[in-house]
Amino acid sequence: MIAPTDPECWISEYGDELYRYALSLLGRESDAEDAVQETFAAALRSLEGFSGRSSEKTWLFGILKHKIADHLRRESRYWTVDDSGEEGDAFDRFLENGRWARPPSDWGDPERSLENRRFWEVFGECLGHLPVGLARVFSLKVLEERPMEEICAELGISSDNANVRMYRARLSLRECLDRRWFGKDGGRNTGD
Repeated sequence: MIAPTDPECWISEYGDELYRYALSLLGRESDAEDAVQETFAAALRSLEGFSGRSSEKTWLFGILKHKIADHLRRESRYWTVDDSGEEGDAFDRFLENGRWARPPSDWGDPERSLENRRFWEVFGECLGHLPVGLARVFSLKVLEERPMEEICAELGISSDNANVRMYRARLSLRECLDRRWFGKDGGRNTGD
């Protein structure tokens, strides 16, 4: 059995990693701070129950994941559908034959962009501008590579709703990256 370290050391040892993880999934600093604080409080309450079958860090991250899931479940109850903020709906972006009304701009060499640190900064900003419900489904599916059934169960949503959220997230991310990275507004930055 692995004995936990002194809880007074948790913040200095794990606080930054827990916070960055929570922020990447929740998108708002205040929500990430609350989730980490709730994690430490829950860990203190259940410290005697820590069996040591995993590392302390893994145990704390497990608690954090549950706190994030609880937060997102609460948020998704009040989430309203909001398109990308543009006039019209998503169907206005396509012609009757199914082609784009305004095709995406040339994205150049995506492989090179993926290696670029600045690209990931812009991608993170674009992801951060998505409504929480869209960003969460996208992050779980694409970044964490979790099955859709598991995502639906965790968030308490139907598969149809999850698919709509994925569609809207991809569309919004495409438009944001098109504008801020590949398009005229941000230009293509190929240096680190």
